[in-house]
This record gives sequence, C-alpha cells and structure tokens, in this order.
Amino acid sequence: MHARKKGKSGSKRPLERIAPWVRYKPREIEEIVVKLAKQGKQSAEIGLILRDQYGIPSVKMFTKKSITQIMKEHGVFNTPYPEDIFNLMRRAVNLAAHLEKYRKDYASKRGLELIESKIRRLAKYYKRKGVLPKDWKYDLEKAKLVAK
Repeated sequence: MHARKKGKSGSKRPLERIAPWVRYKPREIEEIVVKLAKQGKQSAEIGLILRDQYGIPSVKMFTKKSITQIMKEHGVFNTPYPEDIFNLMRRAVNLAAHLEKYRKDYASKRGLELIESKIRRLAKYYKRKGVLPKDWKYDLEKAKLVAK
C-alpha cells in the first residue's frame, strides 16, 4: 500500500499440483517441519528451507496442511501472535530504538508511522477472524516486551 509499486505482476506458482522430483512422504515432511520449528525457525523460514534445501515446493501440496497447522498440531508453534503481525511489531520496536538515538531522522519517523498503521490494519482483520482478542490494542511499549 505504501510502496511505490504498481500492480501485482510477478512470478506465480504453477497450476499443476505435482512435483515428481520430491521423494519425501507426507509424514517425513511433517517431521522435518517439526524439527526445524524446534530449532526456533518461523513458518516462513521453514518454507524457504524446505524449498531451497529439500526441493519441496509446497508443504500443503503433499500434507494437505499448512506449515503453521503442522506446528500447532505438534505443539511447537511458539509465537503468541500471527507471524506477519509479530514481524511488523519487531520492526516497529527496532525502528523506535533507532529513533530514540537519532531523533531528527524524519524519514524513519514516517516509516514507523506506516508500520504502525499496517499493524493496526492487520489487527483489525485478526480481531474479525477471532485470532486476536476483541479488546487487543497495539501499543509500542507492549510490543517491546513481546518482540524482544
């Protein structure tokens, strides 16, 4: 929304839902996901590792479950918030720390405003879906406690 991009052009996943080069069974893929989650990796990182090192283009294609669902089933999902809002909160905390040191950095101040507005928009969506409690409210001080 705030970037200078136009449109949604870019590479897309192929329509075919087959990957004959993958030699892993669904149970083995789940074990790899759990192993990586126990190492402290987030679901996006796990997806990248599976793609780049194991040659698995999509976990959902083989297991019929998302990486986050697998992590929750095995009790290794360790973040209290959805991953995207958690990463934005971490960025906001880092940027706020930068702004404490460099108070005249107006470009970063604007960046912090944009990040915080994105957090609020996402929070509205997650409250509607029931992922976050209805009374949850973004606060930088709380985010500092959670994101560190």
